[in-house]
Amino acid sequence: MITARQIRAARALLGWDASVLAQKAGITKEAISRIEGEKVRPHERTLVKLFQAFDEAGIAFTPQSGVQLKQQNVDVLEGTPGFARFYDYIYEYLSNHGGEVCISGVKEALFLKYHGEYAQAHIKRMAKLVNQRQDFRMRILVEEGDTDFTSSNYAQYKWQPKEHFSPAAFYVFGENIALISFDHDPAPLVVLIRSSSLAISYKRAFDLAWKMAIDPPNTGHKD
Repeated sequence: MITARQIRAARALLGWDASVLAQKAGITKEAISRIEGEKVRPHERTLVKLFQAFDEAGIAFTPQSGVQLKQQNVDVLEGTPGFARFYDYIYEYLSNHGGEVCISGVKEALFLKYHGEYAQAHIKRMAKLVNQRQDFRMRILVEEGDTDFTSSNYAQYKWQPKEHFSPAAFYVFGENIALISFDHDPAPLVVLIRSSSLAISYKRAFDLAWKMAIDPPNTGHKD
């Protein structure tokens, strides 16, 4: 059965605080605190409730007290071909569902570099999509001072203060979170995770950063 260490690790992986887990599992926050602190030995039925809550959120427990996301919820895409597949996935998802895309840590020059000739075709189809779907919105955080607004036809840009900016990019859309690294061989590396709880957690962090961000001049966008 799952251990206190695994419970703590699973919560961290999902971005849940103890209150969220308590609600999902139908037990009290205080009980979770005592279990995680190994102050009590939980009943088997309590552990079953915790296991089911994590299982439904896409968590798998492994030997040696390990925790991981279920493999069917994760795609690992590498190199320029993988990058193209990722953007095809985004386009297809938005075409079917609409919604908002939140992107942080963007350096457009890197994205264009690894898109290659595919970049302009993607930009054109996204610009067309925003006219087809009124429920589509994209917000992008770039580093303060960066004026490369490649996607300004369909996206709103804001400057994140230099001291808060990180070039480790992430995308949040629907129940998807994508983590992107350009320090990988072959570059880039995209880890695409389908998890509503992770997407909600990253979206909240993005919204907070967006509120603190700066409107760059001459973009034509205002909140």
